Amino acid sequence: MSSGYAVIVEQADDGGFGAWSPDLPGCVALGDTVEETLVEMREAISLYIEVLRERGEDVPVPRAVQTVTVPAA
Repeated sequence: MSSGYAVIVEQADDGGFGAWSPDLPGCVALGDTVEETLVEMREAISLYIEVLRERGEDVPVPRAVQTVTVPAA
């Protein structure tokens, strides 16, 4: 298994942060800081996987990702 899932962290309009994973639809977390959001996301991923296993569903394999920054015009 890979070392972990890719997580996207975005700053919200209210100043807080939200996180989600492209590999785990519906698995999200919120926090006041990036650090808090990542702690919450780790817990959300653990619970997400636990529920999948309880339901007998396949746990998604983390995909390889590449970070690319595209400049805005």
